[in-house]
This record gives sequence, structure tokens and C-alpha cells, in this order.
Amino acid sequence: MNTPVSGAASRASVPAESVSSLVDVSGPSSAPITPVVDLASARIRHELSGLAARLDGRLSLPGDPGWDADRLAWNLAVDQRPAAVVVAASTSDAVETVRAAAAAGLGVAAQSTGHNAAPLAAQADFSEVVLLRMHELRDVEIDVEARVARIEPGAQWGDVVAAAAPYGLAALAGSSHDVGVMGYTLGGGVSWLARSHGLAANQVLAAEIVTADGVLRRVDDEHDADLFWAIRGGGGDFGVVTALEFRLFPITEVVAGMMLWPLDAAEDVLQTWAAWTGGLPDSVTSTARVLRLPPLPELPPFLSGRSLVIVEAVCQESPERADELLAPLRALSPEIDTVHPQPVADLLALHMDPPEPTPGYGDGMMLSELAPATVRAFLDAVGPGADTALLVAELRHLGGALDPDAALALTEEHDVPAPGVVSGFDAQYLVFATGIPMPGIGDGLVASLGRLFSRIEPWRAPVEYLNFAEHARSAEQLWGERVHRLRAVKLAVDPAGLIRSNHPVRR
Repeated sequence: MNTPVSGAASRASVPAESVSSLVDVSGPSSAPITPVVDLASARIRHELSGLAARLDGRLSLPGDPGWDADRLAWNLAVDQRPAAVVVAASTSDAVETVRAAAAAGLGVAAQSTGHNAAPLAAQADFSEVVLLRMHELRDVEIDVEARVARIEPGAQWGDVVAAAAPYGLAALAGSSHDVGVMGYTLGGGVSWLARSHGLAANQVLAAEIVTADGVLRRVDDEHDADLFWAIRGGGGDFGVVTALEFRLFPITEVVAGMMLWPLDAAEDVLQTWAAWTGGLPDSVTSTARVLRLPPLPELPPFLSGRSLVIVEAVCQESPERADELLAPLRALSPEIDTVHPQPVADLLALHMDPPEPTPGYGDGMMLSELAPATVRAFLDAVGPGADTALLVAELRHLGGALDPDAALALTEEHDVPAPGVVSGFDAQYLVFATGIPMPGIGDGLVASLGRLFSRIEPWRAPVEYLNFAEHARSAEQLWGERVHRLRAVKLAVDPAGLIRSNHPVRR
């Protein structure tokens, strides 16, 4: 997951080298790790030992009993080997860690779940970084009258949804309970309500952030406005964000579910779906996926060992109107159809994401359109008869409030600040594909991912989505011309480059 990607040719595919050089397919090693010689110096170890005494949480060093567990990312194929890990138990731990790392000549990288850890762990100087794990800080506060949530940095979407739902409020949540709210939102955040409500980052009202000088700041549209702009879509490169406040919405029920067909029907289903999405109101968000599932006992029988095409849809419409909208898909006689009125909180289970950490090797890209030829190219790589090691390849419909101009228009309606660095996307569809890098299939997985992206390259959009960029990207690929302002903000708040992230703006 860590091959640098730059230029049109390399963006089209992942280099066909051994996957063992990209990720450790067996997961983090339990063998003691010998620290890099300069990090083992008496001065640095003294600085880190002094930090341990000031923490409410704990410091973990290579060779310590809990080292391997503390450095573990959600993606078990990513082998994180930082200089040290701090497991924070308070906001003051973030302040102390930043100050101690600066004094020791080390960097700091904040992480909650570690869903997109590969680009960070792949950086050449990651062995000189203190990994600040925030996953134990999971408090969520709901201001019901103001319809605002305040979250700590380790909060997961399951925490927020559980806290907001009893009050009839919904968040622009990720697709699974255990997606970290912080990283998801700082990177943009594409939810099941995205076509009607835009990116999650656009609903952020304020943040608390520890900058490289070790100062805890509260930033919003009127205080440190440039920094507030940068963190909304610019990721975690500007400081350690210790709290977010964002808008909630009075949505209690949607009509949602999936339709399932055997993979042999993929051509008809995806061509119909592509045409169908072209005429949808913004109240509907949908995905289409090709799955090749292994025969696992934990999977239900209708999934285990099968190759399938699945369409998922979320409609903020009446059941009668939803039936009208879904008629073209139902005309294809799905084998299973679970679409029904349901609490908005149940959307966390719709995508059937893995419920716990798992190894994975994947990446994403965006498409400007999904023409019939695009669908055929997609299916040439992952459809019936394709030679592929990919477990899943999905297409997410964008547009609506995810259009940058539409996002700007919504700010007054929602009474929120103007969007940050990423207001929306100049793209109509989002692609993500992944597989499990098990021994023996690593090279085939790299080749399969590269083959898919090369086939659909002619329809590539001019932008990338940070949260689905699981290999390194240039900053220009992620932010375009806005990168110049981003770099100016980075230089102003972190001139020495103390704060590190999976997608640094200086790259």
C-alpha cells in the first residue's frame, strides 16, 4: 500500500512488483524490533522517558510488552514501525507529546483507527516519528437544541450514531460502525446522505487542535480561519486535532437496502445502474459493487463462496416514491431485495464492511462519467470471466451536493461556514477496489488492481479523494491549485514539518 504514485502513467496502475515489498501480508511481527541507531541514543531515550512521566496515557517503545498491539493499524497488512507510540488518555497527552517530540527532534503523527495507515507507514522517515494513538478518547456530546455533536479524536461513527439517534438526529456518517470520525471528516467524508447534504467536512463548525508549537487552539471561521479552512479536507498534516464540532440533521428514517444478482448479470445490472444514476434526484445515493467472496463460515449462505453484483441505495423519499425510483432496477429481477423503510442509524450495516480489523490491499480513483464503454472496461477487469484477485470493486455515485458549486450554495441554507479546501469533487463517480493480501496471491492482487485502473483510466477525473487514496499521491493530485494555499498554511503553523500525516501537503 505504499508505492509512491505520480504522473499520469503511474496513476493508472500500481507498479507490478511483489506485494511483499508493499505490505507485510502476515501482519506486524511479534519479534522484538531493534531501534534505529540514532533513535537509541541516550539523549532521545531520555527525552522519551521524561515524556512517559508526564502522560495520563502510556508510552510504548520497541521491545516493550505491549509494543506490537500499540502500533497496530486497522488494516492488518500495514506494518507500522514508528520510533515510539503514545496511547493518549487526555488532550494534555497530545500537547505533551508534541512538545517532547519537538525537543527530541522527532515528528508526530496522530491516528485513531488507522484505516488509511499505509501511506503514512511507507514514508522513509516514519522510524523517526512518534505515533500518537488517539483511539481510547471516544466521548461524544450532543447539543440537541443546537443539533451539534462534539467528538473526541478516537470516536467512531458507531459512537456518534448511538448518541444522536435517540434525539432523532443523524450525522453524515461513514459506512461502518468502526470508521474513525476524525480521519474520515478531515479527509472530506462521503456518507450515505452525501448527494443531499454534501461532504461531512462541510458541516464542521469548530475544531480544537494542537499545533507544532505545542499550543492547543480552538479554530473556527473567525479564529485562525486559514487553519480552519485547511483541516476541512486537507487531512491531518496541520496539527493534532483533539475535538471536532459538527452539524447534525433531523433525519430519522430512510428507505434503504440492497439488491443482489449473480455475477453473470453484471453487464445488464451495471449498465442499467449507470443510466439510472444519471437521472436520480439528490435525495438518492447509491453504490454498485462486484464481489467475489471466499467460502467462509462466518458469511451468510447467500454470500459465502459466491460471485455477485450488488446495488445499494438510500432514498430520503416516501416508500411509494422510492418504489417508483427503484423500478428500473427491480425490473431486472434481483435474487434478493432488502430495500425497505428503516431507521437512519441502520445505514451503518448496509455496506456490510468487515466488523473488525482485517488485512487489505486496495486503492481508489474518481471518474468523470460512467458511459456504457466505461462499464464495459470496468467489467473487462472485474466482471464474469475476468482474471482478478480483487475481493470487491465498487462504484459510488457522486454529484448532487458533492458538486463544488452546489456545496457552496448549501452553506447558507445549512447555516455553516463556507467549505474548506475540499468543498466537493469535480467527478461523478468514485471507484474503490480491494483484496486480501494472503500468501501466494500478492503479485496477482497488485496486477489485478493495476489492470482495473488502467482499463478505466480514459474516464479518470482530474481529482483524487484523500480518504480512498491508499497509496501515496502528490499533493497536486489531491488538492490541485489549492495546494499552494495549503502549503502556505503548513509553513505558517509548522515550518519545521513536525506534524506528519498519511498525505503530506509538501509532497
